Amino acid sequence: MLTEIKTSETTVAIAAIRACFPALERVHNQYPVAYFDGPGGTQVPRNVVEAMADYLYHHNANTHWAYPTSEETDAAIEIARGACAEFLNASAKEIVFGANMTTLTFHLARALGLQYGSGDEIVVTELDHHANVAPWHRLALERGVTVRTVKLIAETGQLDWESFEQSVTKRTKLVAIGAASNALGTINDVSRAIRMARAVGALVFVDAVHYAPHALVDVRSLDCDFLGMSAYKFYGPHVGVLFGKLALLESINFPKLVPAPDSAPENVETGTQNQEGMVGAAAAIDFLASLAGGTSKRSRLATVFDELHGRSSEQTRRLWEGLAAIRGVRLYGPTPDMPRTPTLAFTINGVASTDVARKLATRGLFLSHGDFYAATVVERLGLGPEGLVRAGCACYTTSDEIERLIEGVNEIVKAR
Repeated sequence: MLTEIKTSETTVAIAAIRACFPALERVHNQYPVAYFDGPGGTQVPRNVVEAMADYLYHHNANTHWAYPTSEETDAAIEIARGACAEFLNASAKEIVFGANMTTLTFHLARALGLQYGSGDEIVVTELDHHANVAPWHRLALERGVTVRTVKLIAETGQLDWESFEQSVTKRTKLVAIGAASNALGTINDVSRAIRMARAVGALVFVDAVHYAPHALVDVRSLDCDFLGMSAYKFYGPHVGVLFGKLALLESINFPKLVPAPDSAPENVETGTQNQEGMVGAAAAIDFLASLAGGTSKRSRLATVFDELHGRSSEQTRRLWEGLAAIRGVRLYGPTPDMPRTPTLAFTINGVASTDVARKLATRGLFLSHGDFYAATVVERLGLGPEGLVRAGCACYTTSDEIERLIEGVNEIVKAR
């Protein structure tokens, strides 16, 4: 079993990584807690909390005023934009902060919607979190646009690309696609979707909330127009991040107060932001980069993501095979040999997903359950409101925890 992250310049043992997370010291019912709820929000390393506390204790102020704490706040925000820019291979002026990805997407959709009307079309998918569906459907109500929906192949948990090709037409103004499914772990061929959009002159919005914690994003290579992510999915605080190409951010008529800046990215941000959250997002990226050696933050991140992917792929395969061997357990989404994140969804025949999660919690195994705001996925899988049980591996997940989860599910099945 792989128990450490190895790089050409440093080796970071899994025990050292886990030592960074105070939450992992928690004990429940005399069991050490294993957090498999990362797809809904990861635990936070000590350095992130300390960075936020330091800002609030020593630098807290509003922006753009001529005294030290305000100037320090301005500098901290620019550092945060720079860190997120390196994380995405963007420029700092292309990084927008907001309450969360959902709020940012609604904000962007309404601003773009001023240019759309009857006869214009937007493409969404059945596989997406509704944060990348509802904002675009809202434009059907507000602007009269037509929303076309790409089908999900329920048996494989993957998009139907024939449906995708049929959905993109000369009337398409924007394609909204998730880079990865937060419910099933499916990784989508976003580059293929972008090529389809470009062929008809459409813009592309990518929801990378579930993808960004598991694979290093490169917005330049993708050539997407917009991309959203959430810091609390990659060991940071609850703050959303939007990437937008600079020329687009400065050309779109975002709703704003008259005195607010006209230049990107501040023309997109409304009101006083979660400044400590910005600081925390930068600290989370610094934490990931600290797990490897290298000449630049971006190169260190690339090494870390490659190594984490290798370890989590092994864990996902073991978990899939272990659960598949238990009679009465049904797995959903792509098999481990297909492009996927280390997020696995399952049900147990005759046991409601809520009860599965509750029973596992008594053994110190914390898993999420329901539809995870990917309600269409659950509907297409033929499941009721109880939905799925979801287990996600994070940088602090161990092979022993995987075995504990398999045994916990097995015990639930035996006790039915």
